[in-house]
Amino acid sequence: MANIKSAKKRIKVIAKKTEQSKRRKSMVKTVIKRFNEAVEAGDIQSATEKFRHAQKKISQAAAKNTLHKNNAARKISRLAKQLKQLEASAK
Repeated sequence: MANIKSAKKRIKVIAKKTEQSKRRKSMVKTVIKRFNEAVEAGDIQSATEKFRHAQKKISQAAAKNTLHKNNAARKISRLAKQLKQLEASAK
């Protein structure tokens, strides 16, 4: 355990930031899961809504440096590809 006051503070701050990052990552996983459920159900309208929501949440996580920007871009790209395939199969 740290003895210096500033080191004790850093431990507290890091714990708080770690908790926030865990929450954000969990939320991103949840919105992706919900999008995938809509795609599997074949509901284009719901999938489109959930894609927009997922895109927003992933971008927010990247803006807060919880996810790397390239990681976020890759996730959004893959979701968009799934949505496009769903729309193409419905035609």
